[in-house]
This record gives sequence, structure tokens and C-alpha cells, in this order.
Amino acid sequence: MNKIISKTIGAAACIGFYLLSGAAAWAITPNAHMKLLGQTSQPIGHYDYCKTYPKDCNIRSAASKPVKLTRARWAQMVEVNNYANRKVIPVTDLEYYKREEYWTYPKNYGDCEDYVLLKRKMLMDKGWSASNLLITVLTLPDGNGHAVLTVRTDRADYALDNLNDKILPWDKTEYGYIKRQSSRHSGKWIAINDWRSKIVGATTN
Repeated sequence: MNKIISKTIGAAACIGFYLLSGAAAWAITPNAHMKLLGQTSQPIGHYDYCKTYPKDCNIRSAASKPVKLTRARWAQMVEVNNYANRKVIPVTDLEYYKREEYWTYPKNYGDCEDYVLLKRKMLMDKGWSASNLLITVLTLPDGNGHAVLTVRTDRADYALDNLNDKILPWDKTEYGYIKRQSSRHSGKWIAINDWRSKIVGATTN
């Protein structure tokens, strides 16, 4: 895993603050969907998670397409994002589990990856395909590691974030995107070509 990410994911950067929800960015822009590179390394936290939940890491989709974004689906995204952001009390893995990089479904406490896992599960329970709900690793403007849930839609790739209740297209955030789950295999990871960021590089170690 990228050294910056491996040291910082699960750190205080994952602990959230909350903003008011906003309206959807319905317009499709040229950069609304992430540009992807080749297969890259699996985060150690996800590797350990897959040993506990092997079925969740072996979901295959031969030719997945982004889901059509309707107002009903947007409402589900907002509902799930707001629910998880308020239900889970932010805390680092080291503080709560006495270990680093522990990805799991939160009950009352969790860090950024745990928020992501909860949101992903809630949307899957509502009928969303796993191929459109991708755990995504990135860096914050200060260089700290973070994770969000990328939701693939026909309009944009949206970031569901515990640091912000407002759901934004990925390219409207200030994050440097590193890699995300493959839409074709939930146990594989794909590097992201974030043209906006100088942080991206050496993502296939």
C-alpha cells in the first residue's frame, strides 16, 4: 500500500465534521467519471477484511455499467450518507480497537473506512449493485489518508464522505484520489489517474 496511505488511514484525519446536505449536481461534466489506470495493490485493511468476509470480496461483474441516477436513488444516497454520518461516532482504530488498519462494520464507533463499509452495505441492502459502490482510498489536502464510498452513476462518480454530508461529484472535492475497488471484482483494486492532483504517483507498489 502507498506509504502515505498506510501510515495515515485510520488516523485522526478520518474523524468527521458535519455540513448541511446539498442538492444534487445533475449536470454531466467532462470529468464527472474517474479516469482509471491498471490493477494496483490492495490496502492491508481491506486484505484483512476479506479474510473475515470472503464472500464480499469475491463479487464479480462481467460488464458492469454505472447505475442510472434517478431522484429516488439520489434520495437513498442522501439518506444513507446522513444516517451513517450521524449514527457512527468518529474514533481511530488505534483508540478503539488498539490496532491500526482495522476495517469493519461499525456499531457505534468507527473511522472513515468503517463509515464506507456501512454505507456500502446499506445501499446494497436497498438493491444497489456492488459494482457501483466502491471503497476508495485518497489523500486530504493536508496529506493525511482518508477513504470515501464512490458511487458510480450515469451522471457522475459521487463521493459519500463522513467528513461532509454534502454529496459531491468526485472531481468537485479537494481530495487526491489514489485507488478504488474494481467494479468487476470486489477483491481487486484499480489505480486512479487523478489529473487534478500532484499526489498521484507510485500507486502500483
